[in-house]
Amino acid sequence: MMRASARRIWGLVYRHACLYRKSWPRLVELAYWPTLEMLIWGLTARFLYLRGGTAWLLAGALLGGVLLWEVALRAQMGMAMSFLEEVWSRNLAHIFISPLRPFEMVAGLMTVSLLRLLVGLLPAVALAYLLYAFNLFAFGPILILFFVNLVVMGWAVSFGVMGLLLRHGAGAESLAWGVLAGLTPLCAVYYPLHVIPMPWRVISLLLPASHVFEGMRAALHGRVAWRELGLATMLNAGWLGLLALVLVREFRIARVRGALLTLGE
Repeated sequence: MMRASARRIWGLVYRHACLYRKSWPRLVELAYWPTLEMLIWGLTARFLYLRGGTAWLLAGALLGGVLLWEVALRAQMGMAMSFLEEVWSRNLAHIFISPLRPFEMVAGLMTVSLLRLLVGLLPAVALAYLLYAFNLFAFGPILILFFVNLVVMGWAVSFGVMGLLLRHGAGAESLAWGVLAGLTPLCAVYYPLHVIPMPWRVISLLLPASHVFEGMRAALHGRVAWRELGLATMLNAGWLGLLALVLVREFRIARVRGALLTLGE
């Protein structure tokens, strides 16, 4: 049974892989925005570095923030946009007429999200090293915890977006790239958490990414902020579970209303 489930998941992954295999503009688009963001902020970081003093720490925080935030953005958009591909092609009804189960579809979209993330982010990481001598992997093994927490946060937001798409249809598609980007000011990506004024800081403390980036800045000073990483992990577990329930509920409502047949029209 596990083997059959894995084959169905692979079938969905292969379906999306074929979209990119036959379309070089899609592949270019995956790397375009992460690379552009890295170039813009990389030049800003270089300007700060050339000023000397302790500005190199600020420059490192900017480049690290840019590259790590792209992990969350690409994970979220990779999953949400793959779901939208099914909506735009009016393929959801065909998917669920097949033996593919809802959790298998989610597992397939998660896999596609990871593949899109790697294809989109690795060129930006390589350019950051070649142009600005910034090595993201210099963080060491702690980078894995940063990466996992940001990917999970991106997936959690995608669950909420997919639920809204099932409820409101393709008219809510702008949320696929707008929700997490709109949270950027509250996630302390480029500046410490204490810079965010109250009461917005209360919201920031509830977002896993805020604690991940506090941990990243601690790592630049040679410390491991286990407390921040622990908080990020617990918050991710809570948000992922809550938004997964939202997705399941909206899927059941959509199936009862017959919305899976009309979604995208």
